[in-house]
Amino acid sequence: MKVQIIPKQCIACGLCQTYSSVFDYHDDGIVKFTDSDSLEKVIPSTDVDTITAVKNCPTKALTIS
Repeated sequence: MKVQIIPKQCIACGLCQTYSSVFDYHDDGIVKFTDSDSLEKVIPSTDVDTITAVKNCPTKALTIS
C-alpha cells in the first residue's frame, strides 16, 4: 500500500501522529514522514495504525492506494 501526503491540504492538526509514528511534522507543523522528506511511502497492509491515521485525516491531506 502506498501512502501519499498532500501538504497544501494539511492544517497541522496533529491527528495523524497521534495514530501513527510513521508521521512527523516540519517546523511549520505540516505533516511529513518521520524518516523521509518524500511525499510517498510504501507501508505494509498490516500497518493498522497508519491506515487509521490516513482514514481519520480531517482534510484528506493523506491518501492511500
